[in-house]
Amino acid sequence: MRLVLSALWFVLTLVVVAPSVWAVQPDEILQDKALETRARAISKELRCMVCQNQSIDDSDASLAKDLRVLVRERLTNGDSDQQVIGFLVARYGEFVLLKPRFNLHTAILWIGPPSLLIGGAIALLFIARRRSERGLADPAKPEGGSLTPAEEARLAALLKSGET
Repeated sequence: MRLVLSALWFVLTLVVVAPSVWAVQPDEILQDKALETRARAISKELRCMVCQNQSIDDSDASLAKDLRVLVRERLTNGDSDQQVIGFLVARYGEFVLLKPRFNLHTAILWIGPPSLLIGGAIALLFIARRRSERGLADPAKPEGGSLTPAEEARLAALLKSGET
């Protein structure tokens, strides 16, 4: 059984990891190591327009390959990293960036999640404060507080009659 689980784990790892290892084809790799390093760094910042949750560096899609080749061509022609990214943004829009720049159109992406997290924390604090003010911090405690002496006597009588 252990051998089967190990084999299954190995196959699952290959299925998940292998496509991203083979995404950049040998014919795409530049001979100049410095340019290739820059190309790989840029490719990791750009979204595959087909996969949409992968960088073009990790994607096997033909469009991702075309974009990787385009990045390498632009670098070979002497463009800076920012010029290459600017060219692709001008061509495909901000969506091509995995980490969009902060501007008016993307402000909700950057401000929204922290605002929701902070708002949720504040709401929880208000709820906790209100519960403690009403005496509901202990859920085992009845809402009205403790029992009156008459209620305690009636409860004791009911419990006593139920025991016999």
